[in-house]
Amino acid sequence: MSDYLPEASIAELQARMTSGVSSAREITAAYCERIHAIDPLLHSVLEINPDAVEIAAGLDAERQQRGPRGPLHGIPILLKDNIDTDDRMQTTAGSLALIGSRPAQDATVTARLRAAGAVILGKANLSEWANFRSTHSISGWSARGGQCQNPYRIGHNPCGSSSGSGVAVSANLSAAALGTETDGSIVCPSATCGIVGIKPTVGLVSRAGVIPIAHSQDSVGPMTRTVADGAAILGALTGLDARDEATAASAGRFHQDYTQFLDPNGLAGARIGVARARYFGYHTETDRVIERALAAMRDAGALIVDPANIPTATDDRMRESELAVLLYELKADIASYLATRIRGQADRLQPRTLADLITFNREYADLELTPFGQELFEMAQGKSGLSDAEYRDALVLGRRLAGVEGIDAVMDAHQLDALVAPTGAPAWHNDPQKGDRYVGGSSRPAAVAGYPLITVPAGFVDGLPVGITFMGRAWTEPTLIRLAYAFEQKTLARRAPQL
Repeated sequence: MSDYLPEASIAELQARMTSGVSSAREITAAYCERIHAIDPLLHSVLEINPDAVEIAAGLDAERQQRGPRGPLHGIPILLKDNIDTDDRMQTTAGSLALIGSRPAQDATVTARLRAAGAVILGKANLSEWANFRSTHSISGWSARGGQCQNPYRIGHNPCGSSSGSGVAVSANLSAAALGTETDGSIVCPSATCGIVGIKPTVGLVSRAGVIPIAHSQDSVGPMTRTVADGAAILGALTGLDARDEATAASAGRFHQDYTQFLDPNGLAGARIGVARARYFGYHTETDRVIERALAAMRDAGALIVDPANIPTATDDRMRESELAVLLYELKADIASYLATRIRGQADRLQPRTLADLITFNREYADLELTPFGQELFEMAQGKSGLSDAEYRDALVLGRRLAGVEGIDAVMDAHQLDALVAPTGAPAWHNDPQKGDRYVGGSSRPAAVAGYPLITVPAGFVDGLPVGITFMGRAWTEPTLIRLAYAFEQKTLARRAPQL
């Protein structure tokens, strides 16, 4: 096994290629070798791109002839299996219903990674349909890939829905990965797998060609072992996209190089608020880890405002309105997405609606519905269109509670640069009978408001990782990256899993 892969950063891999010590082909082949050797334990990678090594070799030749395209040239990156690739790989959201059909083109984020010179290494396992199929789901399970395992303790859950992305990056099966988040699906698996996850402002990164849950909350972001790696990837993903109208709001607000905001002294003088109400108290040992993290921030020169509670954190209307919005938008958005798919096998019906997916699952219940049902699919199918007053009212209410009266209000009141809270509790034991034992998390306000989050490793509880989340207003990724990087450099809390 190549000795330079474990914990190698993107910059370190790039330096090895620049110096001629390693090539993109060798690095890609080494990651493939590691996947074959280790992933049978983890079930984090659904498939390796059959053309990955050849693509890497072509990028090596290009480097020799014209130089590298940028910091991602020759860097292998996994994609969550709800991100379209117009190649020989499948894009299925983990469901057997989409096996055999294919996207008509790359997702915009896929195309942008390719343009930046990245090697699309393969597809990562996930919670099927991004964990929005059942009220009793098991995170990390898909019919296509089975149960993904936490790399720190086999038999424990990696959280979801970007489960395979988190596990593979943590286990050094890839330089980095992309995940998607509607509410917690980047930050939760990143925290439980001991890595960095960046969930961007909705509209900063295009969702075109990404199998959706809800256009008002869906986001695509990097999952990496370091903040610097996440910043390097984020810059390659941003920009306007006619295929996703939400990106119009990012005009004049996005950057193509977020590494410029990496500052090891970035906490000095920063005003950091501690969002305690609702986001502390559900797991004592997790709270202790975060208290030590707060002490480290103080030691690095931050002014800690404690508490700085989100006023609406305990208002259950935020949760209720979010669920209503997601149900309405799933039904509409999944139909719009499925219309873009190209028919595969001639003898098989191509799903075009949520109703088609529900029918497929019933017909193949022994494969799809054995571990849990499809209650959320059925609830969504019962909704009408996006012109319904219930949907419009829920959308307005949720955004007001999460944004103007929530995150914005507390940041205004205390003149904060960011809020922090535990990302969630450590990984739980997989229990197919009881489903997820998720006891708490802090992602909802930013999810509903469409605001950014960054989670960074903060410590361990009984050998299992715990993360701390930095949250802020829309378009404040530069500030959050500065603070998260300074915290990371101060604490260096990540330790690789010992597989």
